[in-house]
Amino acid sequence: MSERLLDARGLRVSFGGKEVVHGVDLHLKPGEKLALVGESGSGKTVTALSLLRLLPSAQVEGQAWLHGPGGTRRDLMALSERELRGIRGEDVAVIFQEPMTALNPLYTVGNQIVEVLQLKKGLSPAQAWARAVQLLADTGIPEPERRARAYPHQLSGGQRQRAMIAMALAGEPRLLLADEPTTALDVTLRGQILELLDELQRQRGMAVLMITHDLNLVRRFADRVAVMENGHLVEEGPVATVFGNPQHPYTRKLIDSRPERNVVDADPSLPAEGGLLRTEGLQVVYPIPLPGLRGWFRKGEFVAVKGADLALAPRQTLGVIGESGSGKSTLALAVLGLLPSRGRLQLDGKAWQGSQRADLPLRRVAQVVFQDPFSSLSPRMTVEELVGEGMLVHEPRLDLSARRARVREVLADVGLTEAQFPGLLARYPHEFSGGQRQRLAIARALVVRPQLLVLDEPTSALDVTIQKQVLGLLQRLQREHGLAYLLITHDVDVIRAMAHRVIVMKDGEVVEAGEMHEVLDAPQHPYTQRLVAAATVPDPA
Repeated sequence: MSERLLDARGLRVSFGGKEVVHGVDLHLKPGEKLALVGESGSGKTVTALSLLRLLPSAQVEGQAWLHGPGGTRRDLMALSERELRGIRGEDVAVIFQEPMTALNPLYTVGNQIVEVLQLKKGLSPAQAWARAVQLLADTGIPEPERRARAYPHQLSGGQRQRAMIAMALAGEPRLLLADEPTTALDVTLRGQILELLDELQRQRGMAVLMITHDLNLVRRFADRVAVMENGHLVEEGPVATVFGNPQHPYTRKLIDSRPERNVVDADPSLPAEGGLLRTEGLQVVYPIPLPGLRGWFRKGEFVAVKGADLALAPRQTLGVIGESGSGKSTLALAVLGLLPSRGRLQLDGKAWQGSQRADLPLRRVAQVVFQDPFSSLSPRMTVEELVGEGMLVHEPRLDLSARRARVREVLADVGLTEAQFPGLLARYPHEFSGGQRQRLAIARALVVRPQLLVLDEPTSALDVTIQKQVLGLLQRLQREHGLAYLLITHDVDVIRAMAHRVIVMKDGEVVEAGEMHEVLDAPQHPYTQRLVAAATVPDPA
């Protein structure tokens, strides 16, 4: 026991009398990295936050011994709120999942770190500012002095996450709780953040409890892994042992949830280029103000997409891959006619006219499925209203019974039926899980019988098992309905499972394009090589 830093026994967490964490035991040694994994709702985050009693509405039982120097130990569950405040941020710190909501938008990043240093370390304002800048530099943020004076919204996603890490390290904690620290980041940024945490952990001798559903992250980072299902700890052990020989069925299900390729490959006798979507020299340009007196008379230009050439046929998937800010989503919006563009863009042989009436037929040809169905589906509309809305626009002559029949048909096509969900048509989006909401979003797009679906990060917010189910659904729909997909993603595994052809974008420019296997198995451009390398996980054994 003396070797342990944290020893939690019999942790039980309840909300309103309903128990959601059932007698979990966890232990960490100094300098150890433990990954707590499982799907959303498995109890990972609730378990970790309960250690610091950061869930004010929860009832927590059990013991959580935090061991200190000289054989001392304190039970976190028995401490007063005042005593806990002395431990939070100093002995135990937290990196929260979404830094944009965890950071205060009204204060600069530097001032937020300074606050921790003055409170926990008693530094003077000048000392605290110098230390805050140094912490930002330690996390690899360029120009740390300037970034310290920036507000959270002025930083990129990776920079905000690094600022969160700097704030967590300000109190020099012995234990770091990292709650999904890389979920919202691109694959290369994920690798950078993992390397940073690994280096800082070694330098400072911290223990890290990583909460995640990303098994690739676990393979790359952790020493041990603990698997949670429905609030129960079902398996625990060294990473190589658990991944190499999983004992529990749930662990095996998680490990087997890597996306599988099940698409109809292109007919080699047919030309690679298709006629459904074609662009040549496509550009998207934003006006920007010019400095000084020039800005009074004319605007400058920022070219977000620089001369993209695309070709897509029915039953084919074109994958567009790149980091945030590479121009992927801007390209998708131009294809959908939602942004003005230059160059040639033809969809089903027609061009966007910029007129609501003239473009109405093309709106039916191309539909979109967004990244986060919870924010893209109106919470005030029922399933019947959400899914059937497109028919009111594109097929206004259909009567209520015909619309309802079509809605039921398309819901069944995506795997949602009245037998599973009584009163399905009258339900609201919040009554469904994340994967089920994504099925609703797909049904909403399919109801007008489009030829092209633009899929904007359709699985990035989903657990690995749900991601596999949704990708399997999209593959089946493509085979049965002859759909073409323009797939926007930063996930190389999703591209391997879905795409026939791939284009790689960087800073608005297509740097590499070709057949999926050619681009990903033998990348030519250094940027593509870096993306593929960042997504390649070494064998833990």
